Parts: sequence; structure tokens; C-alpha cells
Amino acid sequence: MEEHAANELGYQPFDADNHYYEAEDAFTRHLDPKLGPRVIQWCQIGKRKYHVIGGKVSHAVTNPTFDPVSPAGCMSEYFRGNPSGKLPMDYLGTPEPIRPEYRDRDARLKTMDEFGLQKIWLFPTLGMIYEEPLKHDPEAVTMLFTAFNRWLQEDWGFEYDDRIFAGPYISLADVDWACQELEWALANGARTIVMRAAPAYTKDGVLPPGDPYFDKFWARVNESGVTVVVHAGDSGHSLQGYGRDGFSASFGGGFRPNLGILHISIERSIYDFLGSIMVDRLFDRFPNIRMASVENGSTFLADLFKKLRGASAKAPGLFPIDPVEKFRENVWINPFWEDDVQEIADLMGTDRVIFGSDWPHIEGMPRPLDYLPELKVFSDADRKRILLDNALELNIRRPV
Repeated sequence: MEEHAANELGYQPFDADNHYYEAEDAFTRHLDPKLGPRVIQWCQIGKRKYHVIGGKVSHAVTNPTFDPVSPAGCMSEYFRGNPSGKLPMDYLGTPEPIRPEYRDRDARLKTMDEFGLQKIWLFPTLGMIYEEPLKHDPEAVTMLFTAFNRWLQEDWGFEYDDRIFAGPYISLADVDWACQELEWALANGARTIVMRAAPAYTKDGVLPPGDPYFDKFWARVNESGVTVVVHAGDSGHSLQGYGRDGFSASFGGGFRPNLGILHISIERSIYDFLGSIMVDRLFDRFPNIRMASVENGSTFLADLFKKLRGASAKAPGLFPIDPVEKFRENVWINPFWEDDVQEIADLMGTDRVIFGSDWPHIEGMPRPLDYLPELKVFSDADRKRILLDNALELNIRRPV
């Protein structure tokens, strides 16, 4: 099916949202064992292994070894609207032994060929949810992700065979570390860096990502032209008592009780992140920054644009130019696959929308090009922009 689809298109798409399932030593291979109690280590509870992060057992993922793991895209029918009316957990099916392509880059290349994909961006699974439990200890955060990024560079590489592009994780918990880690990532060929949609918990307090405190980091991003991916993860977003906070309460064993409030609030983190970036005028100071929001959804955009323009009208001088136009210059959006892509293209322009399947996560699609029917309303040229051209452009550094 995928080869036929690619032949029909006349090109192979660039999937801008793929994931690996981390090796069991992904966080510990390059971490001094003496730091385990402070940073991360494994423990055994009954028949299962869990990570202990900052001295506390993490239950965010039911089985963080990922062996076995639920099949790719097994919840896609649920996210399409749940026409069968089943409970979410009923979709998970029988877990299967972990597949080689989830952890091995050469096996992943073969799978990409089967799927008809030219290139992929590759992002963490556990790595996107492990900063939150350590945010009280910024130095431990830097230790964790220094070790993690060295594992990532070894096992996947940042530009493997010019087809697989893994993004090293950067935290703003320590701006000096962020600058050093960025330099290391650039020297090792990174085309993207990835961070979570959250304020930064630093030794000097909690700060928004666009605060001038971080300008030396953003200045180097601006100069290098590397793309910043703000990816969904555990942002620490509070439900203010309307539901149980914490990533495990939403996506782990407590998924069902929090289901309603999750659907209502799921895009709050990226709304706040990008809104604060605009209010702090980061792109005015650093106009060469390209920021891609991946797997955060897109239905927040219309309201965010309305609020930005409202703030601009009520507070003259807050923005030197129309903030929505500035947003469109510097931000790219990867909608949830179940979002109305035409609606987002109308807001952003087709040159600012990128395709991502979230493969092999359970909430993604069973096979990446199952996405093609979502784009049937577009012209061939616009569909090619969304499926290929925009990500290709973002994947090339644009230094000043």
C-alpha cells in the first residue's frame, strides 16, 4: 500500500514525527552509577521494572522496558472519534514483543522503505516525560540529558544515512549547560533539537522560555539556524484540581478517570508556551529562529491568534508588527492527524504545516501513510508542501 501510495504521489514523504522506544540503558549507559540515586536508576516491583527518578518510582509508563509493547497505532480508531464506542483501554489489544525497528536504525531504514518514507525526524518516548520529575534539581536534569544524548548519538546518530534525523533533548534548566549541549549537538550534525512545552525551572527560579535570561542560548540557535522542535511531553501543566495532575494520571494506569479533562486541556501547554514566546518577543530579537510544534495539536491556534491580536490592540507597543504575521514567519505546526488540516492551513498557510504520523506510538497511525486521506482536499502542490517540502526546508540548517 505504502509503495503504491508513494508511486501515486511521485515522491516519498518526510515524516516529521517518528519515535524510538529507548534501550534499557538509554539513561544510564553514560551516567556515573554513583549518581543513580539522585538522577535515575532501575528498580524491580513484582514482575515489572520501573525507573526511579530523583529517588521516586515513576509509573508514567506501564512498562518502560517496552518489551512487550502495544502495537503501533492501536488507538487510532479511538482518536478518529471512537465510532465503536469502546473504552480507551479496550483498544490496546495484546502487547507484542518489541520490534527491531523500534530500537535499531538499520532495521528502521528497512521499515521506512516498506512504508514509502524518504526521511524521518526521530524523537524520544521516555525522554519527553523525564524532565518533569527532576525539575526541582536543575543540575540533575543536566546530568540526565547529557547521558541520554550521548546514548542517542551512539545508537541512532543525529543524521544517519541522510534519512534518520534524531533530535537531542535540550533543557533550559541551566542556560550554560544548554549552550554547551547545543554546541556539542551542532558539532555532531544535529538538524533539530527538541524540548518540552514548559517554563524553565532554573536555580534562579521559574522563568518563561523567552525570558532574556536565556538569550545567549537563543542567540546561538539563531546564528546556527538549527530547527527547534517543541514536542509534546510531560509539561507539568496543572489541572487546578479539575483532574489529577501528572503524566501517569493521564496516560498511564489512571487514563480513564482523567479522560474528559485531558481532552479539554491537552493543548494548554503549547498554547501557553507559544503565547509566552510571542509576548516576550523572542522572534523580534532572534528573527532567524525556526520553531516547529510537533504532536501538540493545532486547534488552539484560532483562539491564540485572537488573543494575540486582542492584546496588540489593547496594549499599543506590545508588538512592533502584527503578532500573528510574526508567528507565521517563525513557527511551523504539525497537527494531530485527526485535526482538520484544511482549517490549520487556512490559519498558517500550507508552507507552515508539516506531516507527522507519531509512529509507532499507540495514538498515532498504524502505518504512516494512512495519513494521506486527511490531505485529499489539497492541491498536489500543497499536499507536497505538507508531506515533504516544508520538513526538507526545516531539516537544513539556515545560519545567518
